[in-house]
Amino acid sequence: MKRILAIFTAGIVTFAQAPRAARIGILLFFAAAAADGTLMPFFALWAHRDAGIPIAFIGLLLGCYAGGELLATPFLGGIADRIGRRPVLLVSTSGVGLGFLCLYFVHGAVAAAAALLAIGVFESVLHPTAGTVIADVVPAETRRAHFALRRVMSNAGGMAGPALGALLALHSLRLVFIGAAAMLLIAAAVVAVSLHETRPKSAIGEADDDDESLLVLGAVFRDSRLAGVLLPVAVLEIALSWIQAVTPLYADAAGTLTASGIGLLFAYAGALGVVLQFPLTQATSRMSGFAIVLYSGVMQAAAFAFLFASPVLASLVAAITLLALSQMFYGPLVQTVVSEFAPRNAQATYQAAFSVASDLRDAAGPAIGTWLFAIGAGLPWASGGVISFAAALGLAVAARRHEKQGSG
Repeated sequence: MKRILAIFTAGIVTFAQAPRAARIGILLFFAAAAADGTLMPFFALWAHRDAGIPIAFIGLLLGCYAGGELLATPFLGGIADRIGRRPVLLVSTSGVGLGFLCLYFVHGAVAAAAALLAIGVFESVLHPTAGTVIADVVPAETRRAHFALRRVMSNAGGMAGPALGALLALHSLRLVFIGAAAMLLIAAAVVAVSLHETRPKSAIGEADDDDESLLVLGAVFRDSRLAGVLLPVAVLEIALSWIQAVTPLYADAAGTLTASGIGLLFAYAGALGVVLQFPLTQATSRMSGFAIVLYSGVMQAAAFAFLFASPVLASLVAAITLLALSQMFYGPLVQTVVSEFAPRNAQATYQAAFSVASDLRDAAGPAIGTWLFAIGAGLPWASGGVISFAAALGLAVAARRHEKQGSG
């Protein structure tokens, strides 16, 4: 019993013992996830009911958010390697917060699209730089545990945000923008007051002498190890976005779940991440990266298989559970490997490259998944299972290669 209690409290202990900068970095992931969660479930309703935007254009409008990140990350993602982590986080959190605040005042699709693009540009450096702060101050042997903890906090934010948004939406849909803005502006205040610069002094001169190293695309093209990891990760992320985007349509068409039931289903997935992420990371700490990634691929492929078999509630719950477990297995490991690849003058650049996979998922994944679903209800699930396992196999081989080089 004591051992079980120790496993489930290890995350709290790790957070309490982490350097202050790492704690702030982890809390920034909570704030960003909570802000998104406050806004996103209610954005479509606001756009249609309050802003008068036709339903056909709401998806394109949301795409501006991810599009801003996708366009900016390859070029701005590594800027913290040049000017430092603290100023980048201060500007990005303030910029995203003020962007959400602008949405409270804007009217019309064009103004909303411009605000969302600006938010995406500022947010393009938020996640990579927060992850870089963690990598800067945490010893290499405990990075995986700390990156697991940041996923826990992201999941916690993803649960807290919709709850806050629901309370605000009872009074006015526009108030969700105020709630999302408040999360990031509070985070900006914490950065301003409590975060000291974490960029290693030894890397400052090197970064100043190598402008090209700050371009994320340049880093990917130059480092074949990084490219070998990011390509299969991007494919895995795009495939899993099909489950997130298409499952609501699939369940609704079958009459399995109501809209609120679908929301509860994904809230359940977030709760799994909060409760199980850190224990699973500890339990797999002695497993090889090859095995961890391969298990992840099998679980993600099995999630697609359950959805292909039937849209009944049991299949939906099984698929969402397997999807959550798959992400818990490979997520912290991959981010740790990317941080180990990074030269000391390009840590933020490499973390930004890792973020590009998520940007691709958000920008392209839902469109591909819904297109496949329109062709045939079973097509996203049948193709997704095969693609997931193939991508996981490629990532597992890359992880094994990295481990051999590390031990050699």
